[in-house]
Amino acid sequence: MSVKKNIIAVLLAFLFLQASYATHNRAGEITYRQIDALSFEITIWTYTYTLSIADRDELPVDWGDGTSSIAPRVNHIELPNYYRKNKYVAIHTFPGPGVYKIVVQDPNRNFGVVNIPNSVNVVFSIQTTLMINPEIGQNNTPLLLNPPFDKAAIGRKFVHNPAAFDEDGDSLSYSLTVCTREDGLPIENYSYPVATDTLYVDARTGDLVWDSPIDSGFYNVAMNIEEWRKGVKIGNLVRDMQINVYNTDNNPPETDSLSNYCVVAGDSIEMTITSYDSEGDSIFHYPTGGIFFLDDSPAEFNTISSVPGKTVSLMKWKTNCNHVRQQAYQVVIKAEDDNSDLSLVEISNFNIKVLGPPPENLELAPGGTSINLSWSPGECSNVTAYRIYRRNGYIAYVPDSCQNGVPSFTGYESIGETADYNDTTFIDNGGGSGLVQGIDYCYMVVALYEGDCESIPSDEECSSLIQGVPLITNVSVRNTDAVNGSVYLAWMKPRDLDTIPANGPYQYRIYRAEGVWGTSFSMIHSYNSPDLLDTSFVDTLINTLDLAYTYKVELYNDNSGQWELVAPPGSASTVFLTFVPADNKLEIRCRKNVPWVNTEYVFYRKNEMDGFDSVGVSVDTVFVDSGLINGKTYCYIVKTTGSYHRHDLPASLVNYSHEACGIPEDNEPPCPPVLQVASICDSLYNSLVWTNPNNYCADDVESYKIYFIDELDADLILIGSGISASDTTFRHYLNESLAGCYAVTAIDSNANESSYSNIVCVDSCSYYEIPNVFTPNGDDKNDRLIARTNPFVEKIDIKIYSRSGVLVFKTEDPAINWDGYNIKTRKLVSPGVYYYMCDVYERRLTGIEPRHYSGFVHVITDKNAKKNIE
Repeated sequence: MSVKKNIIAVLLAFLFLQASYATHNRAGEITYRQIDALSFEITIWTYTYTLSIADRDELPVDWGDGTSSIAPRVNHIELPNYYRKNKYVAIHTFPGPGVYKIVVQDPNRNFGVVNIPNSVNVVFSIQTTLMINPEIGQNNTPLLLNPPFDKAAIGRKFVHNPAAFDEDGDSLSYSLTVCTREDGLPIENYSYPVATDTLYVDARTGDLVWDSPIDSGFYNVAMNIEEWRKGVKIGNLVRDMQINVYNTDNNPPETDSLSNYCVVAGDSIEMTITSYDSEGDSIFHYPTGGIFFLDDSPAEFNTISSVPGKTVSLMKWKTNCNHVRQQAYQVVIKAEDDNSDLSLVEISNFNIKVLGPPPENLELAPGGTSINLSWSPGECSNVTAYRIYRRNGYIAYVPDSCQNGVPSFTGYESIGETADYNDTTFIDNGGGSGLVQGIDYCYMVVALYEGDCESIPSDEECSSLIQGVPLITNVSVRNTDAVNGSVYLAWMKPRDLDTIPANGPYQYRIYRAEGVWGTSFSMIHSYNSPDLLDTSFVDTLINTLDLAYTYKVELYNDNSGQWELVAPPGSASTVFLTFVPADNKLEIRCRKNVPWVNTEYVFYRKNEMDGFDSVGVSVDTVFVDSGLINGKTYCYIVKTTGSYHRHDLPASLVNYSHEACGIPEDNEPPCPPVLQVASICDSLYNSLVWTNPNNYCADDVESYKIYFIDELDADLILIGSGISASDTTFRHYLNESLAGCYAVTAIDSNANESSYSNIVCVDSCSYYEIPNVFTPNGDDKNDRLIARTNPFVEKIDIKIYSRSGVLVFKTEDPAINWDGYNIKTRKLVSPGVYYYMCDVYERRLTGIEPRHYSGFVHVITDKNAKKNIE
């Protein structure tokens, strides 16, 4: 017999025990701690009803790898509200890397759970997903520090926060999920508790909010807690918990708003927590969170004042370097009143982020092709390394009080890391290819902590290279021609050559390559220049009409008869124009590769006298010249103005592009219409209405096309075309379902079709209503339970139960049509309130989909029923 069948057999044996013995499980979860590469210690936490005879000394565990074993109980603690917290521990070695679902199941749940039909016969199960992946590294689940035993009240908002603490510093997300039965499968006909407003789990804080219960009783909900590391989900655990709801006049306490904190490691936090109670009850504070369980400098919490109706407590925490991590520490404060009728709680939470201090005393030492960085190690010796960031140009970045690392919006990019805490120097040589002259290189350094957590960045420091090479300032087209084109090239005289050293004599060598990003350089000229003052050259007899060119100027030093390159040079290209033709306009694009920053582009268009007129100025490399005539040729040149943004270099570098021509053409589709769709349920058609682009963004739309799909994963198909531009409505009649998605396109006079309008999906007409009362008393008036439905319901699956959980009726008939008789005894049921669970199967966009309903129906059988309910 398989392992799974053995477990099922054991569970079935438990199921036949007396209900009084089996009704005990209220809540639970599974956590684990990784011991080595494949071995894990798992801990099963269950919360049971202390007044039940049932009490397990051990629990079976399905490891998800085809094996199972028994976990013994190692201890238990008695909690308030008749809860017992049980701890079971087992160690298991998995066969290898993979994803494993660990399941623990135990008969049974408590009797009378409102949202679990026949709960006393439903197996209680909890599960945790474990991932073994060497690339991710070792992992431990978060610990849920706040036990789930608080009470709720009708009409009062209930909040529970598990106070999850992940010692690895992984990111956590939270969601609501379905409670499970044997083998970890969803409970059939399970429903979420009904709320006057809403029931949800805050994905970031982990607050489970029930706002608010409408009826007393026992309810079970489940929270899914997922772990994330570097954007990858690495596991999850589920807390299944029972919430007991009571009717009371008491109100829970209220706590003053709590703010999040960000502190630098080594700083202290003092925070006052004040709670009030409107009934004047005494209030007790119960703090929890990872900071209270740290081995190194845990937080302290003490009540400093407590009078009826008000309690004040003080939290203190002296942080240190070992507390630095990427994720904030969550602190949960529970305020509980001492009310003679029913004690209620209020949950508040806030976050504390501990930042690593910044590296200090960053200094830069520039050379001819590289810059040396050095800084002081900080006080935190648990730093694992340092990361260096660089950008071109100073931005005076100052991080806010809660920002660690270097945000991408700053333009800084990581260029390298050091080896360890004591390695506080770095040489930036451009990855081995050398840095470029004329650029202000700016740097920030961050310290790295465990988990790749970055500290606050250092101050921003900038430097440029020692100018030991010719610095190009001009690459300007003087004449545009396919044969007799020419380019003016100029550069600045090299400086600080004595620091390299390079004492001459000197020689300039000029190289050219085709293309804006050309790399196949050929030397086109060289000459000796003892004083280095000859700093310009005109390149002639080249094709500037069709080609761009890239240039570099190398400086050589005569070292005892050997010409040696002083330093790798930079390069710069001509400005090359390309065109994107459109309807009555041309988009002009400037392509260039230059080491300086251009701040202005002036666009000139050739006039009828062969002169050029300015038609626009831009700070960008793209300009649109509009109001043109389709099919006519227009020619342009562009003047660029830029600089190296250094006070010791020229402030205005002016260069010209070649002359280039383009022809506008109507290849531009009109803008799309804006679509609205409504389902007219009683007439079985969808009504489409859209805007006419001719009224706001086009002038030549002539017709429309209409597209449709009836399933989400299908491709849109054409269902209508040739619709006049002035006709912006359409009716689509369907037979089986009104569910579908629509889009409309516009067609202009040149047959250009716009992109799709906004795609609008309708999935309405899913109307289904079950009356909450009927009177099977034989007077032929409201004698049957008849649902109000629509033609698109395929079938239903409804089950109706008595208050004691006995099934009295079921059907798949969409109309229900229950006559009030028990399906087994065929006797009229007793008058009273009955609970139903109903799945309605409708034809929708995703196919046949169930929609779940649950609620109560009142059965009234006396002869005066109609009078009584009117």
